[in-house]
Amino acid sequence: MTTQPLLAVTHVPALESFLSGMGTVFRKFDEQDSGCISYGLEVAGSRWFVKAASKTTGVCSLRRAISVHQAVSQSAIVPLVHSFTTDEGLALVYPWVSGEVLYHPTRSRHGERAMPGSPMARFRALPIVRILAALESVLSAHLAIERAGLVAVDFYDGCMLYDFGEHRMALCDLDEYRPGPFTLQADRLPGSTRYMAPEEFIRGSLIDIRTTVFNLGRALRLLLDAGDQETQWRGTPAQLAVITKATAPEPEKRLPSVRSLTDAWHAAAEQRID
Repeated sequence: MTTQPLLAVTHVPALESFLSGMGTVFRKFDEQDSGCISYGLEVAGSRWFVKAASKTTGVCSLRRAISVHQAVSQSAIVPLVHSFTTDEGLALVYPWVSGEVLYHPTRSRHGERAMPGSPMARFRALPIVRILAALESVLSAHLAIERAGLVAVDFYDGCMLYDFGEHRMALCDLDEYRPGPFTLQADRLPGSTRYMAPEEFIRGSLIDIRTTVFNLGRALRLLLDAGDQETQWRGTPAQLAVITKATAPEPEKRLPSVRSLTDAWHAAAEQRID
């Protein structure tokens, strides 16, 4: 059995030169909001995604990612397989997963319509059965996250990796997920305002599984349509009612757990439009 040399590394002085010497760097992602730098690396016949940070906030985020992956493992979540230190910080190693991130720029700040030809626009144009299967993967992953006692933070379409050839949804970059509930000690949590619950903007508010329910409710809505009045709703009235309850502004009026959201979503899916 061949051992992957990358997975035996414990420390390197300079990451980029090390990766270039070990194999072929075929992609570099250096414009990430987190301040992290990531690489696609091919070595010894395998492809890997290496994510690194040197600044304190980025290193803290990557350390949190290690804790997340230690707590939860699920087929739709891209697994963390190794980590090592550098002279400047920390690096995490994941298997390279085929697909396209669904994050998109919008045509205007007033709407959620994806740019024509973008991964999100193409995803929303898929047959409804494909979209619902992808949403099922998102919900199933968060059932495992709920069982692990974690709550979602910074979950948005940039965490969703969709393989249009295999029609498979994967989740990545769950670095900010953390044990819950917890009290927000900052003015806001990191994340996309398109997916965030009201309490994520209030210092001293309680962040718990109902916050995750809101995040998922927004995902269900925004992956089925653009969430605006100019786009035809592709789901059923019962599904829209579930989303409305999941995204109630007041946490106490939402569905109380990911399990209850998933059960309600499944029940709603059985009701078809005539």
